[in-house]
Amino acid sequence: MYAIIKSGDKQFRAQPGMTIRVPSLAAEPGEQVTFGDVLLAGGEEGVQVGAPTLAGASVTGEVIRHGREKKVITFKWKRRKNYRLKKGHRQGFTEVRIGEIRGL
Repeated sequence: MYAIIKSGDKQFRAQPGMTIRVPSLAAEPGEQVTFGDVLLAGGEEGVQVGAPTLAGASVTGEVIRHGREKKVITFKWKRRKNYRLKKGHRQGFTEVRIGEIRGL
């Protein structure tokens, strides 16, 4: 069984026992989190597609840790104008172990 969930502005495929990295959540490690935006669910009986979400479906998981991704460097420049701009960005994430998929 699997589900496509929405967290932040991104979508993730979730299966029981799987570990995913979602945008930062306000939860401590060890806490349970629930994702209510289930866009699609599939299993032995077929695939159910929400319009836009499946009513009554949810995915629960346990927060493992918080962290930050590798640094992404952006560099802008204009030739002959003595203009250079270098910036770095590290996106925060929360690592979640998926527990169960309910309401299908």
